[in-house]
Amino acid sequence: MEYTINKLAKLAGISTRTLRYYDELGLLSPNRLSSNGYRIYGQKEINKLQHILFYRELCLPLEEIKQIISNEDFNITDALHAHLSALLAKRNQLDTLITNVQKTLLSTKGEITMTNKEKFKGFTQQLIDDNEAKYGEEIREKYSSEVVDAANTKIKGITKADYAQVEALSADVNEALRVAFEQGDPASELAQKACELHKEWLCYFWDSYTKEAHIGVAQMYVDDPRFTAYYDKIADGCAKFLRDAVLVYCR
Repeated sequence: MEYTINKLAKLAGISTRTLRYYDELGLLSPNRLSSNGYRIYGQKEINKLQHILFYRELCLPLEEIKQIISNEDFNITDALHAHLSALLAKRNQLDTLITNVQKTLLSTKGEITMTNKEKFKGFTQQLIDDNEAKYGEEIREKYSSEVVDAANTKIKGITKADYAQVEALSADVNEALRVAFEQGDPASELAQKACELHKEWLCYFWDSYTKEAHIGVAQMYVDDPRFTAYYDKIADGCAKFLRDAVLVYCR
């Protein structure tokens, strides 16, 4: 079955302007143009749009979505399983936050007492759930479930102050990378400083640090288009630059 741009927009609950923008980005193009110039979408494009909207619901940037669905290894069945896991995690996160708000209301009325730790329950869990939805299968296969579970336990213990420090450290890593990349030498003093900051950032999440694991993560930034897209926002080719810098650092 085929749809004009107006009919597809109405079916999907989005605007025709959004579909035109997706076409401009090379994210979703019509199957053909009719004799009078109308965009015509077929079943393949409809299925592709469904995946795009799933990823958008998970707040992924359009450029990152484009890299994922255009990857030659993209598999529809695997993607649907990933969508389901991510949406279930999102639902669980919302349930946790709802419970947190309900308890906070009771606490303000004096009906129950909440510990400071309870007040922040759900916020670190969201970080864990998001990571599990996006990368859980790969990192468990690569590093084992025991290692990942230990890291998740450590994340649950992060305080609000720690989380603010992690955010600031992440910004410092990216800024050091940006300037070091402009210099063009992965072995430069600044590039190695970026690696030191990156190690410090990793240790907030890892139960233990090894050079082998650091190198493995840096290589994953190059191999996985989702990570590549994140670092290449700093500068095109920055993911590979970081990988090369980490190889020098870990020697």
